[in-house]
Amino acid sequence: MTSTFAMGVLAAPAAFAVVAIGALARPATSVKRIQQMGVVASWFAVPVALAAAVATAVHGFSESPTIGGRGLGVSVRLDALSTVMFLMVTLLAVVIFRFSCTYLDGDERHVLFLGRLAATIASVEVLVLSGNLALLFGAWLATSLALHELLVFYRDRPRAVIAARKKFIAARIGDALLIAASVLLYRQYDTGNLEKIFAGARASAKAGWSLNAVGIAALCIALAALLKSAQFPTHGWLVEVMETPTPVSALLHAGVLNAGPFLALRMAFVLNDAHIASSLLIVAGGFTALFASVVLLTQPSVKVALGYSSAAHMGFMLMICGIGVFPAALLHLVAHSFYKAHAFLSSGSVIDDARADKVTMPRRLGSAWRVAASLAVALGVYLVMAAAWRANIADDPVVVLIGAILVLGTTQLVAPALDSTGGRQGTTRAALLALAVTTSFFTLESGAHHLLASTVPETGARSGLELVLMATVVAAFAIAVALQIFEPTRPQSRRRRAFAVHLRNGLYANALYDRMVGALRVRPTGGERA
Repeated sequence: MTSTFAMGVLAAPAAFAVVAIGALARPATSVKRIQQMGVVASWFAVPVALAAAVATAVHGFSESPTIGGRGLGVSVRLDALSTVMFLMVTLLAVVIFRFSCTYLDGDERHVLFLGRLAATIASVEVLVLSGNLALLFGAWLATSLALHELLVFYRDRPRAVIAARKKFIAARIGDALLIAASVLLYRQYDTGNLEKIFAGARASAKAGWSLNAVGIAALCIALAALLKSAQFPTHGWLVEVMETPTPVSALLHAGVLNAGPFLALRMAFVLNDAHIASSLLIVAGGFTALFASVVLLTQPSVKVALGYSSAAHMGFMLMICGIGVFPAALLHLVAHSFYKAHAFLSSGSVIDDARADKVTMPRRLGSAWRVAASLAVALGVYLVMAAAWRANIADDPVVVLIGAILVLGTTQLVAPALDSTGGRQGTTRAALLALAVTTSFFTLESGAHHLLASTVPETGARSGLELVLMATVVAAFAIAVALQIFEPTRPQSRRRRAFAVHLRNGLYANALYDRMVGALRVRPTGGERA
């Protein structure tokens, strides 16, 4: 009965598929009719996702029979990861689709836009529910192609076409890598069923540093995840897709972009023991997180800054997957999705920003001793919470490194208040906020760890090189945090203003990518076909 129910969960994306087919087949049909169909499909998916979550909580892992042959076909996998992702996507779909019903009101292509939006949502829902390599890749490809049509919705806008071309090239390379990984895993385990592949990966010898079939497959998966999530140096398209309607940006940054970290989480048993793949995720993800988080501070455009923010968050999630702390990556993914959806859908509200400009902030002092005291406060809060949760911070270097990142983050909360003329009240509030953040992290991470206990592997021992890479990334983060804390207190200079210009342009990495892919030669009235 549970396996039959698992296949029935596909009714949710099927409802969106009906909306998409109706809108795309008859784009001149009544807008109101398609709006109503889409809203019904959105709300219909919510109880389906809730039922899937309850069934998983009660019965544990389940999967449907495979429709196909030779171990490849269509099957649904219900476990903690898929149900969390499915519920997240359905809730986001309700908000984004409802927002889209009025966003393009009066546009003659409104029906076509809603149809493409519904197709993208359906593809993402199938992706997170896939239980077979064939369906996983099919949904992965469908998500990319459906999104492409949204990115070039206004084909007469040159910048939209340029961004779509760059994304198209990166996506097709990622598709080829995922196909290669799927073929290698299928030949290694003689099945496309994900559960059987994971069981085989757990039972077989660890890939380690060797480039055997599993090691190469893990490397291809890591590269595909990096390309899907717009990691350096292919990040440029992500900050250039702001020509698209706002609901597309919300769906992209809150949903589709998460396909990279989701792939790493779904294939965690393959990635965890492949040191080359893990090291690649640590280096590429960590560098992108650092690079994008610094560049976004110099952006005058809210949406471009949000684009760099998304690249940074994706990089951090993939780095955490490389470290092997998969529950923390899922926690970050869910939190980032809801935050970024809200950020884009409310990006047009400039009144709050105007009011914020009128607030007088306390003057910063630039005292090294006060900043050091802020670090001590953040460290003290972390140690207290670690002791309360009985975290093994003495014997596990991975936990130490994750803790260091958390301490650096909370230091940024405390330092601006303690190192200022704001007085004790502001400092007390900042310290309490740091306590709340640290408490929330330990609580939610513990919950995520318990939730994913049988879905992702435990954090295993890392190799010496991986630990060195992780320590290097944390050290780079520490330097960046120190610069961000002290930068507002330093006097302006010609050299610093010039460097800020270079940062605003992303150190011109995107311009090099433009030249490599010929994006600068796109015709204004063109438009790439998916």
